Amino acid sequence: MKAVKEMNKTNYFSGNENYVVTPELMDAVNVSIALKKPLLIKGEPGTGKTVLAQAIAESLDMPLIVWSIKSTTKAQDGLYMYDTVQRLYDSQFGEGNVSDIAQYIRLGKLGEAFTSDKQAVLLIDEIDKADLEFPNDLLWELDRMEFYINETKETVKTKHRPIVIITSNAEKELPDAFLRRCIFHYIEFPDEEKMKEIIKVHYGDIDEKLCENALEAFYEIRKMNDLQKKPSTSELLDWLQALMVSGVKVKDLKEKMPFVGVLLKKNEDIEIMHEIKEKGYSLRRW
Repeated sequence: MKAVKEMNKTNYFSGNENYVVTPELMDAVNVSIALKKPLLIKGEPGTGKTVLAQAIAESLDMPLIVWSIKSTTKAQDGLYMYDTVQRLYDSQFGEGNVSDIAQYIRLGKLGEAFTSDKQAVLLIDEIDKADLEFPNDLLWELDRMEFYINETKETVKTKHRPIVIITSNAEKELPDAFLRRCIFHYIEFPDEEKMKEIIKVHYGDIDEKLCENALEAFYEIRKMNDLQKKPSTSELLDWLQALMVSGVKVKDLKEKMPFVGVLLKKNEDIEIMHEIKEKGYSLRRW
């Protein structure tokens, strides 16, 4: 870790009070900053991939620019858009100088990060949702940190190279050419000790006995092979909040499993839990 800190003396990320970071993840972030390469983060949903970018931005006092990827997103969307509709409207109603094409250029999230007056953190969230060509279409821009606007014959170059964080839920494989240009880190699902740290960040005054019993039940549920969707960290935090607000007694926690719909989001999974309770089984025996 000391060696990584030497590599990157100006913008060194060490986590913050709202985000529990492992030494391995901390090193991955700082190596990507030092080498000026995008950081590709994979992991189960709910392991903190998206909020990592927010933690980096807060820790380094940088603006956060979020580009949320959908199945219909194209690489061009992140660069700029030429608003032909507005220009046509202005030409019809005599508003504005329609000969000035530059005023009809709208920068996308990548363009915003490139032209930001201050170095920014750019989050490209869930890149694997887009089509297979999407990552390759961004190679030039992420390598050269510039792009060309055909309509104005202008090249937009980055003022301050952004820190690029890219998340993926591993729904599809990313191209090798794209992977070669990234620093990669897989966020493992937190073990019980690390999860306690995360819980303390969110609920510092939680009853210790409630926390221990809820965690035990949570990890027993995650070990069940028949579940279609295992509960994640965010669902555990929501469940704990529901338990605290309702004042559930610790002794009733495993036996009654209250608010199971906060933890489990599939009908089939909830039915399994109901079956366990009806048969009087404990989670361990199941």
